[in-house]
Amino acid sequence: MDLVRSGMALGLGSGATAGAAVREIGRRLAEGRLSDISGVPTSNATRDLALEVGVPLTDLSANSRLDIAIDGADEVSPAGDLIKGYGGALLREKIVALNSRRLVIVVDQTKLVARLGERSAVPVEVVPFGWSTHLDFLRALGATPALRSRHGEAAPYETDDGHYIIDARFAGGIADPRSLAEALVGRAGIVETGLFLGMAPEIVVGRGRS
Repeated sequence: MDLVRSGMALGLGSGATAGAAVREIGRRLAEGRLSDISGVPTSNATRDLALEVGVPLTDLSANSRLDIAIDGADEVSPAGDLIKGYGGALLREKIVALNSRRLVIVVDQTKLVARLGERSAVPVEVVPFGWSTHLDFLRALGATPALRSRHGEAAPYETDDGHYIIDARFAGGIADPRSLAEALVGRAGIVETGLFLGMAPEIVVGRGRS
């Protein structure tokens, strides 16, 4: 949080880690330690939280280049490549990340992996029309795909933009993340993937106190 300075336009990530950052920004604003802050939320949930704690909001049409985006990740490779999207906001998160001068990713030690896909599935965001046609395509790429559903419900999970997510799990991890990303985004109906590659994020690793 000490990277945040008064006058900045921020990308506000989604999930528990980013939510903690949003709450802290709100606290510092209320205490007068920060001022003239604006944030672009990456999900409706983050938007609602920011409004609740008093963080002023903006959008990318007003601030096309953000100072810092603060977010979490599901996996981080030694090269700084990421898997994101467990919370379902991967499309907006990637747009914000690509339009930020600095991308700060906050994780704990369990998110550090030797190879992407070791522990987490790759979220693949698809339009609802023809979603099932992607299953065999993903299997041909070596994945075990599963349509994400809402917790405790049979209905598919829908993102804030009305898309579905197929979670593609690769046994033993992903051999070539860049080739996989190119294959996925080149297919009609696939909107985006949770592979955040080559973004050179600053990784902050939280460690348990001894």
